[in-house]
Amino acid sequence: MQDPQNKHAVMVGVFVLAGLLLLVVAIFMVGDINDTFKRKIELVTLFDDVNGLEEGNNIWFSGVKIGTVSSLAFYGKSQVAVGMKIDTKHRQYIKKDSKIRISADGLIGNKILVIFGGNTRAGAVDEGDTLLVEKTFSSEEILNMFQENNKNVLAITTDFKNISKKIAAGEGTIGKLLAENTLYDQLNATTASLQKTSSKAEVFANSLVDFSAGLNKKGTLASELTTDTTVFKSVKASVVQLKLATENAAAMVANLKAVSSNPNTPMGVLIQNEQSGTQMKGIIKNLEGSSQKLEESMEALQHNFLLRGFFKKKAKKAKQDSLLLK
Repeated sequence: MQDPQNKHAVMVGVFVLAGLLLLVVAIFMVGDINDTFKRKIELVTLFDDVNGLEEGNNIWFSGVKIGTVSSLAFYGKSQVAVGMKIDTKHRQYIKKDSKIRISADGLIGNKILVIFGGNTRAGAVDEGDTLLVEKTFSSEEILNMFQENNKNVLAITTDFKNISKKIAAGEGTIGKLLAENTLYDQLNATTASLQKTSSKAEVFANSLVDFSAGLNKKGTLASELTTDTTVFKSVKASVVQLKLATENAAAMVANLKAVSSNPNTPMGVLIQNEQSGTQMKGIIKNLEGSSQKLEESMEALQHNFLLRGFFKKKAKKAKQDSLLLK
């Protein structure tokens, strides 16, 4: 028969072993210590400011946890070298030119590292590679920026307040425009004038459209002038001849003016010498009187009995010649 003391010892050992197993399972479930047994690669990045990042913080890629922060150490003068352990199975998705930034897990959560980007042609990362850091604004920098923006907004509102005050007082161009009816009437008249001008311009534009349409319509003068080279040459020759005639007329007028202004020429004597003009008028009057007397003498000769037969024969012959011609 088994000793009761040995039996008790066995039971105690079983319970201790069960407790240890439960403790190990709890640690694995709560602390994710099972990650320790996964195969990992080590990557490095350099930050100017880790902004509260700590060892053990998670690393994310496209919303998936792929590793943790393994170490923090100062590098150079003021930079911080951050070591990262990444699961080997996720290595293929992280490229050599991928970038990394510090973010937060929620609004007030723990700091995390986020890896993003990368070109497929750059290839996957290797053990010990260094990822580039994307510059981000810290909460303090954002607050400082808001303060600067608030100052600028305050300055703008102050200036606008002063401008609106001057406008309300009728100062400046806008203030006078709003306060004085004369400027309004002038602007109204100017607007009406511009409207009339635009209407006339529209009519002129329509006339140009009609004229240009006539240029393309066969049979019209405008079309002939623009398309028929023969008509164009004829018009050009006529214009040249008209120009020559104008030039000749101008030369003739100039010569007549020069001759009439010269007292040594007959024309100048007739125009400028009053005595010569009077004599010329008398001569013309005498010629008219002599012509009238000559006609009266011819009439008397026709009735003279000595020459009456001669004139009758001449008149009869003239009548016969006119009948032959008909």
